[in-house]
Amino acid sequence: MNQVRVGVIGVGGRSSIVEYWHQPGGRSIVTGAADISLEALSNFRETVNPDAFVTTDYHELLSREDIDAVVILSPDYLHEEQAIAAFRAGKHVYCDKPLAITPEGCDRILDEWKQSGKHLMIGFNMRYMSMYQTMKEIIDSRVIGDIKAVWVRHFVGLGGYYYYHDWHGTRANTTSLLLQKASHDIDVIHWITGKYTRKVSAFGSLDYYGGDMPNDLYCPECERQKTCPDVSLDRLTQCAFREEIDVEDNNMVIMELEGGIKASYLQCHFTPDYSRNYTFIGTKGRIENDDVNDKIHVKTRKSGSWHEMSDITYEMKKMPGTHSGADPRICEDFINLVLDNKQPLASPFDGRMSVVVGCAATESIRAGGKVVQIDQGKHRPATEHQEKLPI
Repeated sequence: MNQVRVGVIGVGGRSSIVEYWHQPGGRSIVTGAADISLEALSNFRETVNPDAFVTTDYHELLSREDIDAVVILSPDYLHEEQAIAAFRAGKHVYCDKPLAITPEGCDRILDEWKQSGKHLMIGFNMRYMSMYQTMKEIIDSRVIGDIKAVWVRHFVGLGGYYYYHDWHGTRANTTSLLLQKASHDIDVIHWITGKYTRKVSAFGSLDYYGGDMPNDLYCPECERQKTCPDVSLDRLTQCAFREEIDVEDNNMVIMELEGGIKASYLQCHFTPDYSRNYTFIGTKGRIENDDVNDKIHVKTRKSGSWHEMSDITYEMKKMPGTHSGADPRICEDFINLVLDNKQPLASPFDGRMSVVVGCAATESIRAGGKVVQIDQGKHRPATEHQEKLPI
């Protein structure tokens, strides 16, 4: 095989990434799509491939012989069912994060993946952003010494627009936004430090969204739309202050990683701005990103070497493609995985671990902040330097 024939499950908002796989003269081509929305399927044909097979039943997509690999971009609560079905149909799988909405769901997917003999890749596109690849390379150079602390602040401007006007706002669909939204951040912490989380404690609550509005109320039909602080009229959106919303919008998580590294993660969905601020503190200095101004700042302390003589500011270059150039690169890596067995930046186990930590933090929040130990399960790859955790 020298070209991967790709089928897509879920061609809604996130499906803009699909254009990078549709390269008819190259190493991949998009030949089919499944979605419950006829409008979405029509738009897919208009913008991606007018000759593609489309269906409202993803099982029909999986049964086709002209599909080698499946890209799962559907809502989170469907990932487990669809990934397992894809492996049983003999397809390679690219699954958007989070891998599933429970640790058990992740383990069932990994079981099927290992039995299938096919490839599985997780959509951790932040690993492919130049900002975080640069931070990792700087840290790996040891200019700031051994990492001892990590601070992450995530200001989710437009949090209502992204998460509380639709299916994301209920626990049944997401478990928590510490999976859907924080899965990226938890993964970046694991990736850049090279360590997984051992235990967490967290506090959070629903401080702004939710309320007493009817569950069947949609913004375009609401009489309060001119005065509502969180109205969204450009699509058919549910009220962000409806009764059924039960997912926290303000979270603070404390983590202890392998090697004793301490990390904190703060996530708020009603901030006026959007930003991810990462700070890594080591024994010789610290590094901090400014994603608003596309800069990385390295500060050094006394170390007895030339590093203590200056601080460094890195100016990030503009990269082509969506998500700061990450999307075309992660799409290319999936094709390289299928055709060349070239391993991507994140493993399936990394996808599991971000979910496990998010679920543990959610458990802690809903139990009043108790410390929750992280179960690494049976799927962690054995490595020479793997830390032995206490039983």
